[in-house]
Amino acid sequence: MAGHSKWKTIKHKKAATDAKRGKIFSKLVREIVMAARMGGGDPAMNTRLRLALQKGKDANMPQDNIKRAIEKGVGGGDGEQMVEVTYEAYGPNGVALIIDTLTDNKNRTVPNLRCILSKGGGSMANNGAVSYMFDTKGLLLFEPGVSEDQIMELATEAGAEDIDIQEDGSIEVLTEQGDFEAVRLAIETAEIPFLEASITKLPQTTVDLDADGAQQIINLIDSLEDDDDVQTVYGNHSISDEIMEAMGE
Repeated sequence: MAGHSKWKTIKHKKAATDAKRGKIFSKLVREIVMAARMGGGDPAMNTRLRLALQKGKDANMPQDNIKRAIEKGVGGGDGEQMVEVTYEAYGPNGVALIIDTLTDNKNRTVPNLRCILSKGGGSMANNGAVSYMFDTKGLLLFEPGVSEDQIMELATEAGAEDIDIQEDGSIEVLTEQGDFEAVRLAIETAEIPFLEASITKLPQTTVDLDADGAQQIINLIDSLEDDDDVQTVYGNHSISDEIMEAMGE
C-alpha cells in the first residue's frame, strides 16, 4: 500500500496466508501454468516464469506442485483455457483500484467482482478510467538489516530508477519495467536476499485515509483477493504507519 512501509504490508500478508495456504497455492499454480504456456518451461529464458517460481518459493509451495504446474503449462492440451483480464474499479472514499485476474470464465468473474465491490462500498469502472493513474514498475523489497551501501551500489550500477530507505530500515528499489531483470540479477548474483521482487503498479497520486477509511479499503481488497480468479489488487490509497499500527496490521 502506498503511504507506508511496504515491508510491513508484506509481513501482514504473509502472516495472513497460513489460513489461506490452499487458495494461495491454487493462484500460484494458475500463474505458473500461464507463464510456462506463454514463454516455455525454462525459467532461465522466461522472466515471468522465474518470478512466478520465486513467489512459489516465498510461499513454501511444494516442489511437486511447481513441477506439475510447469509440465501442465508446457504440455498445453485440452485443459482449462485461462485468460488474463484486468478490471478497473473504484473503492470507498474515491480510491482507484486495478484488479488483475486469471480466469477460465469471464462470465463468472465479472458478476463476482461486481458483488464484492458493491458490498464493500465500491463499483466497477470503465476501461481506462483509473489505469492512467498508475505506472508499471519493477520493485525489489529488502528487510531491515540488509547493507544499505551494497544495495545502493549494486542497484544504481544495474540501472535502478530510485532507492528508498524507509524509517523502519527496509529498502525499496524501483526500476523501469525494462530494467527490472538486470537489477534483480545483479542483486541475486551478489547473493543478497530480497523479500520480494516483482513487476507492480504504483499510483502517481494517493488518497489519504483515516482509520475508518483504511479499514474499509483493507476489508475490500482482502475480499477481492479472496476470490479464486483474482491474482492481484492495486490501489492508490495511502495509510499512515500510525493508523496501520493502531489497527494491528
